[in-house]
Amino acid sequence: MSKRDYYETLGVSKNADTKEIKKAYRKLAVKYHPDKNPDNPAAEESFKEAAEAYDVLSSPEKKQRYDQYGHAGMGGAAGGGFGGGGMNMDDIFSQFGDIFGGGGGGFGGFGGGGRGRGRRVTKGTNLRIRLSLNLQEVAEGVDKKIKVSRLVNAEGVTYNTCNTCHGSGQVTRISNTILGQMQTSSPCPHCNGNGKSIDHRPSGTDANGMLKESETVKITIPAGVEDGMQLKVSGKGNAAPMDGINGDLIVLIAVEEHESLIRDGQNLHFDHYISFADAALGTNTEIPTVTGKVKIKLEEGIQSGKILRLKGKGLPSVNSYGTGDLLIHINVWTPQNLTKEEKQFFEASKKSETFTPNPTGNDKSFFDRVKEMFG
Repeated sequence: MSKRDYYETLGVSKNADTKEIKKAYRKLAVKYHPDKNPDNPAAEESFKEAAEAYDVLSSPEKKQRYDQYGHAGMGGAAGGGFGGGGMNMDDIFSQFGDIFGGGGGGFGGFGGGGRGRGRRVTKGTNLRIRLSLNLQEVAEGVDKKIKVSRLVNAEGVTYNTCNTCHGSGQVTRISNTILGQMQTSSPCPHCNGNGKSIDHRPSGTDANGMLKESETVKITIPAGVEDGMQLKVSGKGNAAPMDGINGDLIVLIAVEEHESLIRDGQNLHFDHYISFADAALGTNTEIPTVTGKVKIKLEEGIQSGKILRLKGKGLPSVNSYGTGDLLIHINVWTPQNLTKEEKQFFEASKKSETFTPNPTGNDKSFFDRVKEMFG
């Protein structure tokens, strides 16, 4: 099950300030507090979900990262471990003691129960695009400008406050039961919980007073992304009617194949072919990397199948866990069409001890090389 949008969880807009975010979280904390909802797993989960959203949106640094990349930008540990079993109720009370009137597990200064959920906040639909990157852009990270066509609320749209719920989006019913009076709230059937309805909309707009507009969106792609990864640009999807929360722009990463380098996680592999002469005598050669060519020296007598490792010449981790290596696989090319003189040379070489295979302990087997490569 995918995570809910943090703004949607707290019922605030993306432009909400710290005071609004804190107020919205406090209201939800009152409603779902474990002291008020004993033995209620659903309420406990909602309590944790609100705490996770508040932890991220109340921190300017985390909020900026979330606005840019969504849940993916939290590195799988949004909110310091909420939702994944990394933070229990005691941790929440300890971290947000100011919210609960001085910390501790008591219900404290909240007093009575929370009110109804209020006006329904709708969210616009998400947009999806596919973005192709070459290996150099993956290695270095890149800023891309993408033109998207999205629904927006047209200027000049006016609204009427709902006469049934008076703008609250909720209707309250009181019924008499054997236990006494019961009060229940539900979305207003007249305005569908929006608290208002359209009074006037300009021509050329749809029934919700919306129209399509093109917008150029700047997307910052972090270094180390992988093929198939999705990034979220919050608020850049379709707008929601009635001034709801904008949907998101989902960016699907597609990494183009490199002409000579093969990716394996953070490591890169390159097959390098050399002649018998270069293998025997040694040589200086150029090796391609994602940022250009580098020169390396091949020692004389190098064997086919040897793997050379260039530290730090691979790809960075998207989670900043270091940089991979470039593994160079040496392949000695066997000539297929020899001249008469060349054949005579190799015929004579058969009798030479120099050309007789004599592997030493330093000459690793195929399986040893595989272990070294993945070890």
